[in-house]
Amino acid sequence: MSAPFDTLPQAPESASPEALKRKKLWRNLFALNLCLSILLIAFFWVPVKVAELDPVFNGPSLDLSKKGEMPKKGEVPVAEPIENMLETHMAAVNASSENDWTYFDLSRGQEVKIMDPTSLEWDLAFRRGKVVSNGGATNKFGKAGLVDLGDKKDFDAITEAPEGNYVQDASTRTETENPVLLKWYQYNYFTHKLTPKKNVYALRTADHKFAKIQFLGFYCANKETGCIQFRYVYQDNGSNSFLLAPESPPPSVAEKPGASES
Repeated sequence: MSAPFDTLPQAPESASPEALKRKKLWRNLFALNLCLSILLIAFFWVPVKVAELDPVFNGPSLDLSKKGEMPKKGEVPVAEPIENMLETHMAAVNASSENDWTYFDLSRGQEVKIMDPTSLEWDLAFRRGKVVSNGGATNKFGKAGLVDLGDKKDFDAITEAPEGNYVQDASTRTETENPVLLKWYQYNYFTHKLTPKKNVYALRTADHKFAKIQFLGFYCANKETGCIQFRYVYQDNGSNSFLLAPESPPPSVAEKPGASES
């Protein structure tokens, strides 16, 4: 009679190299198929679902062709005066057209009709989310250019504009653009909404005056896109300072003509 340990189960034979290769191949094919399926879902299904959610967020697409309705005069905020500072102006331009530029003159504080873009009677031009200046490739006769002063939450803390290093418009394959203003906003791909950055820009105008500007909004009264709101301070005397010039003190009695000496 044999001992119970004489009949131990034998270890399974190791798989052949061919079997291991087939197993590895099927495993790689499964992983590849899984990755392709995830990519197809990301490219086709996710955008469809995002588009379905768009009305929920009230975020009109940039491709809408409706004309924007500007806010009424009483709905535009008015800046509070700051002591020793030049007046801060609030402005809004209707740039909802996909084809036509809207021109703005800082010295007059309003939109202007421009038949000849080489005119110096405008400083900035708007079309949807695009903003150009009156200088460089846009107009060789204009002196306009911009400097990005960075994220400035306190607009009033900027008391002067740089004297140099202004970036003028440059040519691209299709049209002109100002590199400083290419991304004056942040775009949310889920809600399709534009949110202006907090950046403040120093602006040298077409006739070499100075201003500072900060964008505040992009949406019209009817929630259409292209009504750009911004605030700015304009210095009309050629100085780069945004402070009020100190008033000359009144002459003393001794300085007045005909004053008798005591």
